[in-house]
Amino acid sequence: MENVKTGAIAGEKRETAVQKKRGLGIKEVLLTGILLAAGAVLKFFVGSVINFGMKPNFIIAMYCLIVILIKPRILEAAIIGILAGAICQFFPGQPYINFGSELLGAIAMCLFCKIPLEKLKIPVKPVVCTFFSTLISGFTFIGIMYLLYYARVDILIAPPTPLAIFLAIIFGTACINSIIVQVLYIPLKLALKVQ
Repeated sequence: MENVKTGAIAGEKRETAVQKKRGLGIKEVLLTGILLAAGAVLKFFVGSVINFGMKPNFIIAMYCLIVILIKPRILEAAIIGILAGAICQFFPGQPYINFGSELLGAIAMCLFCKIPLEKLKIPVKPVVCTFFSTLISGFTFIGIMYLLYYARVDILIAPPTPLAIFLAIIFGTACINSIIVQVLYIPLKLALKVQ
C-alpha cells in the first residue's frame, strides 16, 4: 500500500515538473514585467539626463537580463521582445521600428544563451550575449529605418545620416548594456536562486 502511495506522489511530482516546462510560470512573468517596467523608468529618467548619443538602452538591457535569468524558449523570448518593442513606443523616436529590432534582439539573446560559454574560467556569458544581442537589435533598427525612410528619399533633398554615426551609437550602447547586465546578473541570480 505504501508503494502505491509513493508511486502516486512521485507521479504527481513528475506531472508538475512537465507542466512547468510548457511555459513561463508566475515568477518568470512577474520578473519580466518588473524588469521591463524598471527599464522603461530608467530609460525615461536617465535618457533625459544623458543625451550625448551613446547612452544605455535600459529596455534592451532588461530584456537581455530577463532572457539570461529565466532561460525562455524562442517563442517566449520573441514575446518578451515584442513587449519590449511595445514599451519603446512610449518614447520619442521612430515609431514601430522597435517591434522588429527588439523581437530579433530578444530571439538572438535566447540563441546566444544556448552557447556553452561556461567552459571558460570567467563568467562572460552576460557580457558576450548582451553585447551581440544589442548589436543585432541596433543593426536591425538601422536597417529598417534606412529601408523605410532613406530608400525612397532623394539624396540631394534629404541626405541620410552617415552610417558611421549610427555605428558608433550602436557599439557604444552595446558596451554600456553589457556592463549593466553583467553587474546586475550575479546579484539577481543569487536573489532569485536560478541555475
